[in-house]
This record gives sequence, C-alpha cells and structure tokens, in this order.
Amino acid sequence: MLEAIRPWLHECDGITISGGEPFEQLEALEQLLHAIRQLSGVSVLIYSGLPLEELASCNVVKQGLVDCLISDPFDVSMGQTKYLRGSDNQRMTCLTALGHEVFGSLDRHATDADRRLDVMFGGDGEVWLAGIPSRGDMARLQLILENRGTYLRTTEARS
Repeated sequence: MLEAIRPWLHECDGITISGGEPFEQLEALEQLLHAIRQLSGVSVLIYSGLPLEELASCNVVKQGLVDCLISDPFDVSMGQTKYLRGSDNQRMTCLTALGHEVFGSLDRHATDADRRLDVMFGGDGEVWLAGIPSRGDMARLQLILENRGTYLRTTEARS
C-alpha cells in the first residue's frame, strides 16, 4: 500500500483511510501510519465503524498517528446532516494538534457546497468518485447510466 501512495504523498493535503474496518488490520495500519508520518507531514483521517471508546486504547490512536477519527457505525435510519459523516450518529474526534487545525472547523452541519464529489479517471478506463454523496445519489446515478447503456458498480444498496 505504501508503495502505491508514496508518489502522491508530496502532492496531497492529507490521507483518508476508510472501507472495511481499518482497525481490524491493526498491525498493517500501524505500519502504514508510521511510514506516512516518516515520509510526510500530511493529516490522517480514519473512518471506523467502531465506537470511540473502543478505539481510544489502540496504539495508533495513543501514539498520535491518527489526527482525526470518524467513529461509530453507519446507521441508515439516522439523518445525514453532519459534514464528513454518512449518518448523524457518527462522531468526529480531533486527536492531535494537526487534527484540530485541519478538521476542527469541520465538526458542523453540512452545507450544499459540501455535498460534492470528486471524479477521477484511471488510465484503464475506470472512473472513481470520492466524497460523501447524499443518500440515494449513487443509486440514481446508477439508474441514469444503465438507462443509457453504461453500467456502474456501487457500494450503496438500492432501496
């Protein structure tokens, strides 16, 4: 993983780790975060479905390798009004001085301007979307594209 991101570290503002459960791969996560700290001064944001109380004792948190943590499980029955969160039960916790500097002002409700996606195109024809879409956006995009003969694979469950 480190070799894949190494060329980009000097160009990026920060690293976001999400998907699956990062803390279930604690040894690999710790190695990656130590390497990021050695190679770069970028901020590290991690999304975890685990509660903050469970994560507070992890070495990567205690050692200051995580600047900001979005914790607690995504809950589709909750609202989606808070910035950087998929559901309003999720908590944002700044864990370092850098975390407070970069993310402190972002612990707020999302605005319309916040609800945007970045689109990236891979050399092999892949298209990547990054960001936190509003609920149903990806399913709507998938339907629109399918109606035009283009197929999209998404992790958002259809309702």
